[in-house]
Amino acid sequence: MLSTLLILNPLSDESLQRIGQHFHIVYAPTAELRRAAIASHAAEIQVVLTIGSIGLQAQEIAALPKLELISALGAGFENIDVAAARERGITVSNGAGTNDACVADHAMGLLLATVRGIPQLGVALHKGIWRDALPLPPSVSGKRLGIIGMGTIGRQIARRAAGFDITIGYHNRSARADIPFEYFASPLELAQWADFLVVATPGGAGTKHLINRQILDALGPRGFIVNIARGSVIDTAALALALREGRIAGAGLDVYESEPLPPVELLDLPNAVLTPHVAGWSPESVAETVRLFLENADRHFSGQAVLTPI
Repeated sequence: MLSTLLILNPLSDESLQRIGQHFHIVYAPTAELRRAAIASHAAEIQVVLTIGSIGLQAQEIAALPKLELISALGAGFENIDVAAARERGITVSNGAGTNDACVADHAMGLLLATVRGIPQLGVALHKGIWRDALPLPPSVSGKRLGIIGMGTIGRQIARRAAGFDITIGYHNRSARADIPFEYFASPLELAQWADFLVVATPGGAGTKHLINRQILDALGPRGFIVNIARGSVIDTAALALALREGRIAGAGLDVYESEPLPPVELLDLPNAVLTPHVAGWSPESVAETVRLFLENADRHFSGQAVLTPI
């Protein structure tokens, strides 16, 4: 008999079919369906699959008496109440490492698009405006890139940036002995040094509004910022004001405090390049994160430790 799995995040038909070979699925990708699913299937659900931005709350965990495994499909798990799960002896895992390359690719794409103004140049061309009437976009190579959060994604971003002859510095909770880049003890010091900032730190209460007006002012009117981490890390109102006033040159964002609603403060800004939280999405990365979830679940139910515990 198949175990019952509650899925709280949207998935493609292909992924659902693949997972459905291993589980009886209760699919609840909206808040209304989620409430109804927990109310009607509470006595059956043994596994919950979610993502960091959707999470699973303590009261929901308490309502599921047979729950024994919670998995975040991606690396983030900031809205999963891990403490409540541990109190019940529930295993919690994530998809660490499955989409790191895809996120790093997207981060570099956002950096290039933002600094070079690629979307805006395309719009100008469609309007019949030729290069002689446009300001010169800055170069990317030869600049200084500050990475906030030097985990696996941060390191992949650094490796890609090195191919552009960019000097790399970073801020992390602590310096890493295994990487050669200059360490900065605070985001402020890093912003004062950098031409570009890329945010790759985990979300959650500990990093909420880590990037604020002071950091943006330190980055300065020729500075650019990219965020592929979590929307909560940047103070959106402060960023919008800095972009409008020209206190920073531009921003490339894939994540927002308003998710899944668009960031209304930023939509009309010509110096903001925006994508809808797709940095980690590709056919390859989705397939890999589903594969890891299934492997973790198989290991759990066969009495082995999961590969990526939280």
